Amino acid sequence: MQAINFGCSGFHLQNRSSRVLSTSAGFSNKKGTACIIGTPRDSFFGSRLSSGHMGLELGRFGAAADVGSVFHSSVKSRSIKAQASDGEVAPLKSQPKSSGSVLPYVGVASLGAILFGYHLGVVNGALEYLAKDLGIAENAVLQGWVVSSLLAGATVGSFTGGSLADQFGRTKTFLLDAIPLAIGAFLCATATNVQTMIVGRLLAGIGIGISSAIVPLYISEISPTEIRGTLGSINQLFICVGILAALVAGLPLAGNPLWWRTMFAIAVIPSVLLALGMAFSPESPRWLVQQRKIGQAEKAIKTLYGEGKVAEVMADLSASGQGSEEQDAGWFDLFSGRYFKVVSVGAALFLFQQMAGINAVVYYSTSVFRTAGVASDVAASALVGAANVFGTMIASSLMDKQGRKSLLMTSFSGMAISMLLLSLSFTWKVLAPYSGPLAVIGTVLYVLSFSLGAGPVPALLLPEIFASRIRAKAVALSLGMHWISNFVIGLYFLSVVTNFGISKVYLGFASICLLAVMYIAGNVVETKGRSLEDIERELSPAI
Repeated sequence: MQAINFGCSGFHLQNRSSRVLSTSAGFSNKKGTACIIGTPRDSFFGSRLSSGHMGLELGRFGAAADVGSVFHSSVKSRSIKAQASDGEVAPLKSQPKSSGSVLPYVGVASLGAILFGYHLGVVNGALEYLAKDLGIAENAVLQGWVVSSLLAGATVGSFTGGSLADQFGRTKTFLLDAIPLAIGAFLCATATNVQTMIVGRLLAGIGIGISSAIVPLYISEISPTEIRGTLGSINQLFICVGILAALVAGLPLAGNPLWWRTMFAIAVIPSVLLALGMAFSPESPRWLVQQRKIGQAEKAIKTLYGEGKVAEVMADLSASGQGSEEQDAGWFDLFSGRYFKVVSVGAALFLFQQMAGINAVVYYSTSVFRTAGVASDVAASALVGAANVFGTMIASSLMDKQGRKSLLMTSFSGMAISMLLLSLSFTWKVLAPYSGPLAVIGTVLYVLSFSLGAGPVPALLLPEIFASRIRAKAVALSLGMHWISNFVIGLYFLSVVTNFGISKVYLGFASICLLAVMYIAGNVVETKGRSLEDIERELSPAI
């Protein structure tokens, strides 16, 4: 059984300035919640996605309730406080109401997140049927290529997305991204041989790799400061929605073995809608100012936040240095003394995420539940899926209240405890009579803990901590680390389990989670309630 991995984590760098922070570009506050994906993998589900109706219903409820609360929440002015590391607090002036709305454009960008999740999940239910249809039912190697070619394409796409976003802008990159997404889905749906299927999966992978980079980037750059965390977590939510949609799309397979072609064809629809929606969406004002397209930037700000915000936002963008003579950074600039620390945090974030064991838990969830007496794959997938969606809903409501750093530390701590519980349930004789129930509890708690922070936070945090001139490429580099580590772990995981045993492997994962908590405590900066320009001035001061 092939495990499918998606999710993100985030880190927080300690405040290195003792000055009182100013968020002069703060936007009107909106009270509301929205509930995750991931990368990258941004949220995680196992390969046995052929079940989980309960998880789907929960996902629908969360999307309807939480996202709806954001769309209909009232805009209230209030005083915001920014605190420096020395403990001083500076109250800021109340901000005027915003007459614009970013929400429709966040919704359009989220189609990329839905496609991300859908393409990751669609092959699980369809693989058995397409393998028979294409004559590879007895060839495990070719079936593996059908699954893993998506990951190979995603690795290429994640690195490509940053350069495209810097060169052509965020919205035009979305338009370009829709091409491999649509063509890849079409080729998979019409494939008459395995070669065509692999090419289609490779193209779709390139598309979701680009999406994994530009969806969180675009949402972060257009979102008002006070609800940026909530809106950013929508990316992960819709990755979950995409996976659950793939699960539901596979339900007719039992009665119609050729339905797998329709499952792939369905993905063409959101690809076309993504292109159409982005054709009418405003470009990121931050990118426009950086390109010295001041008139277009003012027009975009008016569309997103209202005419009353134009002067204020433009002043803050200019103060951040984005309109300076500095050009977009090259790839080698990411490793310069000025940027290396924040870039290394982004890469480490995804490395910890992958090494924390999400694939292992998802991979073994079905066998664990069967050991506990839960024989139904549907029930097993439903529990895992429901825990993931529910945890993400909670995380989105807390993102702008508790902050990114605290959620990450809570998440990895819970994952460590869950992994320890799973390990002991397999080895301690005193726990043998309760090993089944304990394994189920440990699995559900692990997935729930993951979805509280390690899953949704990184895709949000990375665009926040990276300076504007390196943001697209740095996000792409970090997501590249996600896809590469995902591929390597998937390749060697089973052999490691065979050599050391699942109990010791789980214990190793628990140790990695504890290391992640210590790393986050010392190297990650809190971004809650701070404008992107504030964060950039602190972490990447102009030379």
